[in-house]
Amino acid sequence: MPEEQTLPPVRPMLADRPSQFVLLERAVEDEYRPHMLQELQRRVEEVAETARSAPACVCGRLMVCQDVRPVSWWARFGRLRVGVPRYRCPACGCESRPLLDLLGVEPGRISGSLARLLAVLAAVAPYPLAARLAWLLLGVTISPMGVWRVAQRLGQAAASYSEALSRYHTDSRSEGAPTHEAPDTVLLSVDGCALGMQVRARRRRRTGTDPLPPLPPVEEGHFREVKTGVLLLPEERVETSPGRHSVVRRFLVSCLGDADAIFHRLYGQLRELGWLGANTTVVIVGDGAEWIWNRAKWFVRRCEILDFRHAMEHAWEFARLRFGEESQQADQWVHQIGIDLKAGKVEQVIARLKRLRPKSPQLRTNLDSLIRYYSENVSRMHYDEYLRLGYGIGSGAVESAHKQVVHARLRQAGMRWSEAGARRLLALRLLLLNDNWVLLDRLPMASMA
Repeated sequence: MPEEQTLPPVRPMLADRPSQFVLLERAVEDEYRPHMLQELQRRVEEVAETARSAPACVCGRLMVCQDVRPVSWWARFGRLRVGVPRYRCPACGCESRPLLDLLGVEPGRISGSLARLLAVLAAVAPYPLAARLAWLLLGVTISPMGVWRVAQRLGQAAASYSEALSRYHTDSRSEGAPTHEAPDTVLLSVDGCALGMQVRARRRRRTGTDPLPPLPPVEEGHFREVKTGVLLLPEERVETSPGRHSVVRRFLVSCLGDADAIFHRLYGQLRELGWLGANTTVVIVGDGAEWIWNRAKWFVRRCEILDFRHAMEHAWEFARLRFGEESQQADQWVHQIGIDLKAGKVEQVIARLKRLRPKSPQLRTNLDSLIRYYSENVSRMHYDEYLRLGYGIGSGAVESAHKQVVHARLRQAGMRWSEAGARRLLALRLLLLNDNWVLLDRLPMASMA
C-alpha cells in the first residue's frame, strides 16, 4: 500500500499591519499628549502666580521670600517644571514652600493621578508585572522599584488613616456616623490565615558586580497571621439562583495584627458606617476559635454562630476513623448528622454520640473530642433558627475575602513580605475591594525618607 502523505502545518496568517482604528487611536494619543502636558503646565503656573503671598510661621511671624527655585516632578502626561518660592522665618529660621503643599507634590517624585494609577496596578499585580502594565496601559516607562516606592508611600498613607480611624472610634468620646437608620441585624464573620514573612538579620547588599545573595530558604522563614473580617447586612444577601446566594454589599476589614486589633477595626468600621445602633444585633459567625468568642463579648446585643462547615469537619474526622476512608457508611452517618443539626437537634446528636462505645483508645479519644466540641458550642448551633431568620450558617464570605484580599496578591508562589510592606499593600487592596479608592485622592502621600 502507498505510504500516507501528510501535509506540512500551515503557519497562522498575520495582517500586514494593525487595524486602522488601532492606528488612529495611537496617533491621537501621541499627538495630543504633549498638548495635555502643556495645558497642565500652564494651569500649574497659574496656580503658582496666585500663591505668591508670604505665609505665616508657626511662631506667628510673617515669613520672608528667600528665592525662587525651579522644581520638577512627574505627572500623568509627563514631567512638569515650575519655579517655587522658598520662604524663611527671620525669627526661628523655619522654611516653607507653600506652593508644593498647595499642589500636594514633592520635588522629583511621581505625584498626582499617575501615582494613584500606579498604586492600583501594584495592588493587583506583582511589582514587575505592574511596571509592564504601566507601559501597556498608561504609556509610562517605570521600573518595578519605582512602582514599589509609589505603592509604599500611598499604602502607608492608607494604613495610617485606617489605624487612626480605628483609634478614633475606640475612644468612647468619639462620634460615629448617625445611627437613626441603623439596621436591626449586622452579620460579622472573621477568620485568620498565615502569610509568609521575610527573615533576615540585615538587608541584602550587592558586593561589586556580584548578584544579590539569595533569601533564606522558606523552611527558615516564619509566618504572621493576617486576620480578615467581613461586615454585611442579612437582608442584602439575595438568591441569584436556586440554592445560591450573593451579597449586594459588603465591607472588608483586614490587618496584620492580633485579635484585639481586628475587632477594634471591625468595631470602628461599624461605627463609621452607622451600622451599630442601640438595638442592632451583631451576628458573629466563627470557626470555634476562642479568640473570636472572647472578643464577641464586646457587643452587648449579639448572636454567636458556629460555622456549619467546621462543625461537619469534626464529624467527618471521627467518621473516617471509625468507618474508614472513602466509606459509604461514613458518608451516610455524617449526612444524617448534618440533617439533624440543620433541624436544630444538636442535643439529640450529642446524646446519640454519648451512647457510642468505640473499642480502640484512638476512637474513644476522637469521640470525646467531638462530643466536647459540640457541647461547648451547643448554644451556637441552633441552625434551624438561624436559617429561619436569614442569618446564614457558614463562613464562606470571610473565606472568599481571604482569597481576594490576601491570597490573590500576597500569597503567590515564593512571596515573602516585610511587616511594613504587607501592611501597606493590605491597606491598598482594602480600598480597592471596598470600592473606596477615591479616598486615596484626599490622602497626602506619606514620606518614606
